[in-house]
Amino acid sequence: MGNLIKKVENLNTKEDFIAFLELLIQDLRNNPNEWENKSLESYLEAAASWTEDMDGYYQNNNLPIPQNVNWKVFANILVAAKMYE
Repeated sequence: MGNLIKKVENLNTKEDFIAFLELLIQDLRNNPNEWENKSLESYLEAAASWTEDMDGYYQNNNLPIPQNVNWKVFANILVAAKMYE
């Protein structure tokens, strides 16, 4: 988990994001017992819940709450992944 958090902290480009997604996939494959949400359904439900409560995460970790997030990009990524090969 620590490696994933460090990657998030250093994520700045599209290429960084792609590498992060690949690391996330690798982590699920290599450490499935560390994942609470292994199915796509439970993972998406957790993502929705966390997003709803995310301000608390940033406040509890003394981090600035993200402003001006382009939520449409995240939505487009999730919708496209539904059918993209």
